[in-house]
Amino acid sequence: MDADWTGAIARARAYAPYLAGALDRLPELTALLAGGDGAQALAYARAAGSGIDDVGSALRREKQALALALGIGDLAGAIPLLEVTGALSAFADRALDAAIVSGIRRRAPDFDPASQRAGFFALALGKHGAGELNYSSDIDPILLFDPLVLPRRERDDPAEAAQRVARNVVETLSRVTHEGYVFRIDLRLRPASEVSPLAISVNGALTHYESSALTWERAAFLRARACAGDVAAGLDFLAAIRPFVWRRSLDFGAVAEIGRLTAQIRASTRGSPSVGPGFDVKKGRGGIREVEFYAQTHQLIHGGRNPALRLRGTRATLDALATAGLIPPEEAQLLGESYDRLRAIEHRLQMVQDQQTHTLPRTVEGIDAVARLDGLADGAALLDELRDITEAVGTRYDCLIMAQLPSGGVPVAMPEQTSLTEELEALGYDDPAALAERIEGWLSGRVRALRSDTARDAFAAIRHDLLAAFAAAPEPARALARWEQLLNNLPSAINLFRLLQARPALLDLLARILGLAPPLADALARRADLLDPLIDASAFALPGSVADLVAQFSRFEPGDDYQRKLDFVRRKVGERRFELGVQLIDGSHDPLDIGRALARIAEAALVVLTDATVEEFRQAHGVVPNSDMLVLGLGRMGGGVLTHASDLDLIFLFTGDFARESDGRRPLGGTHYYNRLSQRVISALSVPTAEGALYEVDTRLRPSGEQGPPAASMDSFERYQREQAWTWEHMALCRARPMYGSPEAREAATVAIQAVLTAPRDNETLRTDVLEMRERMATHKPPAGPFDMKLARGGLVDLEFIVHFTQLREGKGLLPDLGGAIRALAGEGLLPPNLAQAHDVLTRFLVSARLLAPDSQRPGDAARMALVRACGYATQEELEATLTLAREHVATAWEAAFSQKLEI
Repeated sequence: MDADWTGAIARARAYAPYLAGALDRLPELTALLAGGDGAQALAYARAAGSGIDDVGSALRREKQALALALGIGDLAGAIPLLEVTGALSAFADRALDAAIVSGIRRRAPDFDPASQRAGFFALALGKHGAGELNYSSDIDPILLFDPLVLPRRERDDPAEAAQRVARNVVETLSRVTHEGYVFRIDLRLRPASEVSPLAISVNGALTHYESSALTWERAAFLRARACAGDVAAGLDFLAAIRPFVWRRSLDFGAVAEIGRLTAQIRASTRGSPSVGPGFDVKKGRGGIREVEFYAQTHQLIHGGRNPALRLRGTRATLDALATAGLIPPEEAQLLGESYDRLRAIEHRLQMVQDQQTHTLPRTVEGIDAVARLDGLADGAALLDELRDITEAVGTRYDCLIMAQLPSGGVPVAMPEQTSLTEELEALGYDDPAALAERIEGWLSGRVRALRSDTARDAFAAIRHDLLAAFAAAPEPARALARWEQLLNNLPSAINLFRLLQARPALLDLLARILGLAPPLADALARRADLLDPLIDASAFALPGSVADLVAQFSRFEPGDDYQRKLDFVRRKVGERRFELGVQLIDGSHDPLDIGRALARIAEAALVVLTDATVEEFRQAHGVVPNSDMLVLGLGRMGGGVLTHASDLDLIFLFTGDFARESDGRRPLGGTHYYNRLSQRVISALSVPTAEGALYEVDTRLRPSGEQGPPAASMDSFERYQREQAWTWEHMALCRARPMYGSPEAREAATVAIQAVLTAPRDNETLRTDVLEMRERMATHKPPAGPFDMKLARGGLVDLEFIVHFTQLREGKGLLPDLGGAIRALAGEGLLPPNLAQAHDVLTRFLVSARLLAPDSQRPGDAARMALVRACGYATQEELEATLTLAREHVATAWEAAFSQKLEI
């Protein structure tokens, strides 16, 4: 639709006294607007204060001209809403910056912001922070200062100097003269505003946000932005409080707080509770505030885990929530369009008298005037439109708040007043009296996570449902014991209790995890927030490709140092491995697919952490010219199928001239450089940090053996493999796969490995070496228990020996993936086809048993049945028969390959 500049000016003169007055006072600007030249009008407005020495006067003139240009452009349909709010927000930034500089120069007249740090900055919050400032908004900055940097007279106390600057900011912006005012300024969002000075030191603010800030302050900082003064210092401050704003674990307590705040706002809002004269379009039900709270509620829950949701703009946040699959796209569109329309109506209300109002006039005539200013026929049309919008928004917001509260917002039905012993007896526990005494011990102060009143109240809200879930679990006693261990390990469990209260379906899953899978229970005892991702259905989908996972594991925060990167990758890997464990006990996927996914996760972690380590290492030591590092994966890592207990078999190599030095400020010779770098990478993968351990790394297959340096040159590796390597080392090399390095280095390694594996060899010597190796392994490393399908005779190790013997003898089927190699050799007629099925059966069992029977002993009945189901069978007898048949196939193939009978 074409812009209607003439109609906009006519409506402004008729229905908006403030705009009508500005049209008369600014004839040159009015002429530009009447001519439809919006761009020139905005340029004129921004220059309206040029050449005026007095900062306040210059800003007031610019404000008046900008308000007129934007107001008429908005009414004409020529300037979109976000452009209007963005221009107003940008002006607020400029105004604050000018006022800060002016304030500093009163005591430090030589201060030059172009060459000096101000040591004083403003944080924009709310709509200003989001770049969505109202037509007639006040602004709510937080003013902070660094006492070591703030320019001042030598005798001035830094804190007092900062207060002078703050008072100047308030005076400059809020003073009313015949030219109007710049902005009403409200500093009540600062920490402890009732007792604190106008400007607060950076360290004082950090202490507040780290120790005593409230939920509403977290919500306020969702849209915070360093906007004026020493912006670099402001960015550093926001980075420092990021953990306070964007919490890693889900926080359903914050949602409950928002629900209470909403009820208070609705109850205290003056005027009509429903659309009509006096209705508040900002605070009323279904109004502007509820669209903003809708977006912010999701951000508080999910933004700590999903950086893509950390946006300031309301519409941008709604779109991001839809993209992330957290809300339906049609709901994001409806709320976004409603928000835009409500904001436009809010602007019309404020254009009338330049008042910060959000309330419809209380007379029919007044509502008619606002409607006609907007271009509608009359007030009835405006009210009808508002009723439709607010009902749609209010209904969706009510549903959101109710859905996020326990039991849909309905009080949880608790059992009638009975003793804890009677409650446990009714749930079917053995020895309920002893268990009741144990639980009372938790609450008596023995468990740190239950010492506060808040924690005990949160636990009380889930206690009955939790105990009921454990009673119905496959192994109630084991589940309770591991729950107790989890509580003892947690410094605070409030978020965990609230998560379980808000998502009661997780209780049954938690009971199964604690009762069936010791490795998952141990992981939970270290990190209770591993449950958080399970509220999302995507947690039960297999992870994507290695490239997808690399992208996920590389989403570091701006400014993250090396240690934070290590911690971030450990968190993400821990979450993905935990999700896969849950999928396994849930029977969501074939254990073979889970094993492959575990390998993709490990490979992605290797790539990301090696990149981060290389980057960190180069800062001190530079690079060795014309040289690359290469990492080979072997064993299960090279084969691309891991279990939850797998370590990583790695070999570190490097290309180029080992005699050359690196070019950094602390140069190292080539060999020393790559040995140091390889050790750093091993530490990045294996050393526990605050976020726990990641993987055990095994480099014993390197040419120099256990005691030698971790890295070898490509030339020495090739030479060693050709001239000195034992047969068992060539067997290991059959599963080698380049996992890190340049394409050229990877190709060179692949060619070298293929040359070694296809070299002619004496078959009888090969047979003797293989049998001797297997005999030594059987002697020194017997099966750990009856469920050890790796080391048991006829198990996976015997199968691997058969395959590697055949690969080396024939020089064929040289694929790192053991299953793929078996199928390739079977296709050549070199192995029986039934070995492929035997491999799959044994590998499924190994992947499942490492989680459900990690000690290889026969687990309890419930865990044994979970193992049966995970492997795809209906009964234990069916599983055992299939395992026996698979081992018989391996024994038959062993006898055919080595002319030696295998006892199973």
